[in-house]
Amino acid sequence: MAAVAAVGGVVSARAARRTKRQENRDDFLAITTQQGRAIQRLEARVQRQETEAEKQRERISDQDEAIGWLLHRVRTLVSHIKKAGLEPPTAEPMSDRAARYVRGIDV
Repeated sequence: MAAVAAVGGVVSARAARRTKRQENRDDFLAITTQQGRAIQRLEARVQRQETEAEKQRERISDQDEAIGWLLHRVRTLVSHIKKAGLEPPTAEPMSDRAARYVRGIDV
């Protein structure tokens, strides 16, 4: 009787044991699930960066338009002052950073 019970225990233990193939499959599923989450996080980060870049492009475009309008306005005022026979006041020195964007303009 004890021998039958021992054999039954061995058979039960063997049936409950996972095969190497099952363990590999579960490892693969765990890794692919983890990679899927990592890819989703990266996609969300890229989307946020693209949204922020679009906002910055729009802001720069608006600033470019504002600078263009200001330059036109200054030219008009200088022209009006010169037509009146006066000389506009001398401009204050411009920083190098500003000069990169306003070079070639006689203001």
